[in-house]
Amino acid sequence: MNTTQESERTAPAPGALLSALENAQRENEYDYLPESILRRVAAETGEALSRVYSVATFYSFFNLKPQGKHPIVVCRGTACHTRGSLGLLKETADKLGFPDFREDEESSFTTEDKMFSVRTVACFGQCALAPVVSVDGAMYSRMTPARLCALIDDIRRGDQS
Repeated sequence: MNTTQESERTAPAPGALLSALENAQRENEYDYLPESILRRVAAETGEALSRVYSVATFYSFFNLKPQGKHPIVVCRGTACHTRGSLGLLKETADKLGFPDFREDEESSFTTEDKMFSVRTVACFGQCALAPVVSVDGAMYSRMTPARLCALIDDIRRGDQS
């Protein structure tokens, strides 16, 4: 058998690495990929660890740090920015105990109790509804700091009952 046939037979199926990483992250309690899981995925897929890490860091869907139970994603696209998304981000950071949060230094944060994670995206593609925020996967348009803080309070009350 020539080496071309051999490599075709052993090459992972396209998308296999992405699927393996998605499944591994979903199975992790804090929705992230620690080094031990990256190593396991590399071994299971036959991919080099460097490739697995490269893919995990390329796609914003993957997390290398523990995430909170309730993800909050603030759009920072041009329309959202001009309509106040930076204020939303700062107000949320302050409310959740990160008053010194600087977006230019860190792209996300998670509360110590692992209840909330906050991160930004470049654009949700809903510019006419700016500013847009996603909370627990639900999209909220024309968001204000007061509405977002009330939503966080509602989530906290719901988790305590």
